[in-house]
Amino acid sequence: MTPFAIAPPDTLLAAALQDKIDRKTKPLGALGRLEPLAHQIGLIQQTLTPALQQPHIVVFAGDHGAARAGVSAYPQDVTWQMVENFLAGGAAINVFSRQMGLGLTVVDAGVNHDFGRRGGLIDAKIAPGTANYLQQPAMTAAQRDAALQRGREIAHALAGNGCNCVGFGEMGIGNTASASLITHCLVGAEHDADLYTVTGRGTGLDDAGLFHKRTLLAQALERGGRPRSGLDVLVEYGGFEIAMMAGAMLGAAEKRMLILVDGFIVTAALLVAHAIQPKVLAYCVFAHRSQEPGHRVQLDHLDVEPLMELDLRLGEGTGAALALPLVQAAVNFLNEMASFESAGVSTQT
Repeated sequence: MTPFAIAPPDTLLAAALQDKIDRKTKPLGALGRLEPLAHQIGLIQQTLTPALQQPHIVVFAGDHGAARAGVSAYPQDVTWQMVENFLAGGAAINVFSRQMGLGLTVVDAGVNHDFGRRGGLIDAKIAPGTANYLQQPAMTAAQRDAALQRGREIAHALAGNGCNCVGFGEMGIGNTASASLITHCLVGAEHDADLYTVTGRGTGLDDAGLFHKRTLLAQALERGGRPRSGLDVLVEYGGFEIAMMAGAMLGAAEKRMLILVDGFIVTAALLVAHAIQPKVLAYCVFAHRSQEPGHRVQLDHLDVEPLMELDLRLGEGTGAALALPLVQAAVNFLNEMASFESAGVSTQT
């Protein structure tokens, strides 16, 4: 696989962008977090007048071999059933995408089901689910590389069609368990990333179910250890949807796209992408902080603040879709709000 080639945004425009923001008809910093967001988008697009073009949500779906061991409150069949719900337009991400005017594509990265050729669905299946990481590595290195490359191709295709803003979502019964293992492995001890802390209730486990989940994940670590490489952790504990999403994030950054990061599982994919190529972080906007306890640990490790905290824990990219109006507002004030000079408003005290 060709290494990911990500160039950091050129900072030559930084001073001019900040000056434009500061000259708007408002006190300095009065638009709060929207101001650094507008600055970030201007740097990513290398312009004083940025624009969001054909914003899109991509939902990656895959099954996990460990799901049948009881790491989720739901049966594995819910993965393909929810993909069918996405394709029928009935899920929360469909509702929010329609409301926000977002394009929506679903990717079968490795669901244990044959969907056939369907509109709105990309068949990128690596295999019908990963292996059970309680007994063996979740995937081979060849499968991992294929998933990363396919994700990259999907992001590049979106960019080729004119999209410059992409949000990521996921679906896969058992993938909060995989995300917990990835977070435990890749986040340093200084951020309290012990397995107990980063393993939450996922789809709604009760106390006994949560204890069982944590016990199973501890057994997985006894088998596979704690790899610190993003590539190695995918092999041991990843999901095909997580690996493909990581490749798509890196591919989006290669094309200088704005990346909207959803919740716990999507941020686990970003941890992998960041471990592979840290420059991806400059292109990321973090939509929200989810209820999953490991998400706060991830965000602290990356030293980032999300735009919202709505107690979401659904996934699907719903938080990314809900954040889009804030991102658009940052672009709009930068482009449309009057300056003190143009409005004839005095700046003298």
